[in-house]
Amino acid sequence: MQSAKKKSDNLPGYAGLLFGLVLIIYLFSRIDLAGAIGRITSIGVSSVLILLPFMVLHVVETFAWIKVFPPGIPAIPFFPLLRIQLIAETVSMTLPAGVAVGEPLRPYLCKRFINLPVPESVASVAVRKLMLGAAQGLYTLFGALAGYGFLQAVSSRIIGFGGLGMMMVVSGLAVFLLFMLFLLLLLNGKVARQLHTFLMLVPFRKVKAWLLEKESGFLDTDHALGSYRGSPSGGRFLAMSYYVLAWFMLTAESYIILHLLGVEISFYRIFAIDIALAMLRSLFFFIPSGLGVQDLGYLVFFQAIGMHDFSATGAAFVLLRRFKEVLWYAAGYGVMFLSGVHLKDAERISGSE
Repeated sequence: MQSAKKKSDNLPGYAGLLFGLVLIIYLFSRIDLAGAIGRITSIGVSSVLILLPFMVLHVVETFAWIKVFPPGIPAIPFFPLLRIQLIAETVSMTLPAGVAVGEPLRPYLCKRFINLPVPESVASVAVRKLMLGAAQGLYTLFGALAGYGFLQAVSSRIIGFGGLGMMMVVSGLAVFLLFMLFLLLLLNGKVARQLHTFLMLVPFRKVKAWLLEKESGFLDTDHALGSYRGSPSGGRFLAMSYYVLAWFMLTAESYIILHLLGVEISFYRIFAIDIALAMLRSLFFFIPSGLGVQDLGYLVFFQAIGMHDFSATGAAFVLLRRFKEVLWYAAGYGVMFLSGVHLKDAERISGSE
């Protein structure tokens, strides 16, 4: 019975994966694969540079995460937390609906590797997620303003009507304000208790028994979240800056790849393209790593801006980005298994102290 429930829960993730694979098949029907491989092989050893932005992203996100732990927590060691960041992000980005596994894995690993109390770790993960979302809003807003004229000019060729620049400005501002509102509500120190009260309305005896057993955990999490109130906000402002910088690494990566492929494109243009596709990828969160969605999006943009031989050069760009991800996620799973961590470990968070 439990196995059937798990399969049912994972159904949207598998449907997303299937949809992504269909998009990839369609993508390969449109590209010049031989030309793309030829352009990739011409880069040589300089292709190592493509790996750097993703490494910087993980390092910067780890520094940011340290800043959002509740006040009073002892100094968090950087390298163990970097290991947790790499493992959790790998799981979140590669499994169908992986966020549902990768995010609960973070508190469990914090308890296991750093011996941090679970309520404080859960609080940090919740604050981290909301700040990362708010940072994406700022990143989108900056990119939309920097590339506003460009987005407006290509709008009809991308979405069939004008106003893409304005849509991105509004989207960035809306995402930022929405996540900041959620963050303020979370830090009032009553969210977990209110969630527990709401869940107690469920008319199932076993569920209520489990909730009563875990009530102290909800209250401890509220206490950890409440500890943010009255504490200096400088650390959280710094964390927000780190998260915005982490988002910028995606644009830096795209710029480096296009430069290595010999494409002359301004930074603000690739910045504008990346913020639009990052927002699109967020809408298709159920597809692992935005498989197929972003890839086709880049080709559409490259064709719209008149990139020479976009079916080969654009395909080389997409393949290099995906191959970079394969290498990093392989490293993430390597770190995971060498650390003795298994996917089923995420389920043990409910039994942690």
